[in-house]
Amino acid sequence: MSLPRVPDVLVVGGGIIGLVTAWRAAQRGLATAVVDPEPGGGAAQVAAGMLAAVTELHYGEQTLLGLNLASARRYPDFAAELTELTGHDLGYRRCGTLAVALDADDRAHLRDLHALQRRSGLESEWLSGRDCRRLEPMLAPGVRGGLRADGDHQIDPRRLAHALVAACERTGVVFHRAWAERLTVVRDRATGCVLGDGTALGADRVVLAAGSRSGRFAGVPDDVLPPVRPVKGQVLRLTVPERYAPFLSRTVRAVVRGSHVYLVPRLSGELVVGATSEELGWDTTVTAGGVYQLLRDAHELVPGITELPLTETRAGLRPGSPDNAPLLGPTELDGLLLATGHYRNGVLLTPVTGDAMAHVLTTGELPDEARPFTPRRFRAATLTEQPA
Repeated sequence: MSLPRVPDVLVVGGGIIGLVTAWRAAQRGLATAVVDPEPGGGAAQVAAGMLAAVTELHYGEQTLLGLNLASARRYPDFAAELTELTGHDLGYRRCGTLAVALDADDRAHLRDLHALQRRSGLESEWLSGRDCRRLEPMLAPGVRGGLRADGDHQIDPRRLAHALVAACERTGVVFHRAWAERLTVVRDRATGCVLGDGTALGADRVVLAAGSRSGRFAGVPDDVLPPVRPVKGQVLRLTVPERYAPFLSRTVRAVVRGSHVYLVPRLSGELVVGATSEELGWDTTVTAGGVYQLLRDAHELVPGITELPLTETRAGLRPGSPDNAPLLGPTELDGLLLATGHYRNGVLLTPVTGDAMAHVLTTGELPDEARPFTPRRFRAATLTEQPA
């Protein structure tokens, strides 16, 4: 009797990043397995799904912008391919985003952001408060102006996750529905992992794609362990009754008293409101303060929101990195690759991450757009900072 084939690739973590990596690797002919107790879970169950390369631009993140734009360009074909393969409706909408200002300071901030967008070659249009309310009549009368970005789209991350599980199954990916307890290292090479029940799984290469947990995965040498931390976010889901439809026609976002808030309307009638950003370790408690802050800020933006039924409150953990950008590709440990640290851009970066990881797994080299995000950039920075 022949022994089971050792997979070419073992992906630790079955969130959307691990799943897209496994799917694309299997499409390239690599025998692939995923270790996760609940594939399709993780941060995608909490994320709002904004594909916002333009309005998510932050100062100092122009390099990340290139990766975000590369992924945004791939989304239409990516979504169509995934839907054709699985039959799943992903809730992909090219509805655009409207970022608005509620006071003079916010208006000045948006003006600066608009200038940065234009310098970065991005398309966005400055609107007066009246123009904003003409686009979205439910906006508060006090809106002072805004930025319209028609190139920012949205997707339903929960549907995306379910579709990726189905795509993996159809492409022959093997699922081990259990926790991976630690990495196995033999003679300075990653060779697999050990499950919670003690089962040892071997593999030619291991991809660590465990989101926030990637930074504390046992067995990874200290100098290779990714500098990834959990960043808590709380999100609300409301339902728009038919008598209020259409409530909003596109994603609306703003900064209210220094806090970011966004409202993402789904065609299903769901309205997602988020998101807090809290450095509280591994805490995933939904707090009264978090819910209050989101509803208060959303109410200032769209007063009619308090008339809607509140159907769900959730808290999740984003995998943050020191520069807010992902870690993609080989590490200093032979046989171990990373696909983690996507922070607030995990859903947006799903297509480009899958392509980049499949490319490096089959060729040994990262594609050009992913090379700035090698995990080795942090090791190089550490060596540079050491005293002579």
